[in-house]
Amino acid sequence: MKIVTRTTAINNLKKYIGQDLRALALKHGITTYETGKQNKGWKGLVLERLAGLQTNVSKAPNGLSYELKSVAFHYVKNDLVPKETMAITMINTAELKAHSFFDSHCWNKLKAIIFCAVKWNGKNSNDGQLTKVASLDFSEDDGLIKEVKADYDFIRAKLIKKGFSTLTGKDGKWIQARTKGTGGINPRTGERRPITRAFYARKEFVKKIFELAK
Repeated sequence: MKIVTRTTAINNLKKYIGQDLRALALKHGITTYETGKQNKGWKGLVLERLAGLQTNVSKAPNGLSYELKSVAFHYVKNDLVPKETMAITMINTAELKAHSFFDSHCWNKLKAIIFCAVKWNGKNSNDGQLTKVASLDFSEDDGLIKEVKADYDFIRAKLIKKGFSTLTGKDGKWIQARTKGTGGINPRTGERRPITRAFYARKEFVKKIFELAK
């Protein structure tokens, strides 16, 4: 079985910068809008193929694994910027209390992500160009990582001292603890669903990652 390392995946993806993902989807036999309804995961499937992850191909194991993340970018005053925040990982209260940043699931996810900037051409658009590929390849002493760690430490301390209910998406310069999940009232029981939260990368953080990319 062929193994595709993170570095190989990044190099493979960079070969397709500037190309239309819809055309590449058709080339690889991936359904986009052909059934009359959007296949919401089609861009992710295309990126996996472009990275080299196909049948009988495995990601590298033992700490070298990675995750592809498609991030929508759009133009604002002639500047191509992230359209929205990006989910990193769900917050597990026990895990967050127990682990410092560099031992956390949040950090393990962040440092493993391959960020793929895809140009957003409008709601339900059937195309999208891959514009840039980036990863968080910085040492633990990097200034940006220290600031992300400070966000994590603040949110963690707040959870420990004041409880989960006090967490808010307003906290954090680069990452935030936003609500994620169905929420609201369960129509079958009439009871309020439990509030769940996830770590999200703010748009400014996503933009910074691509600015620092080689």
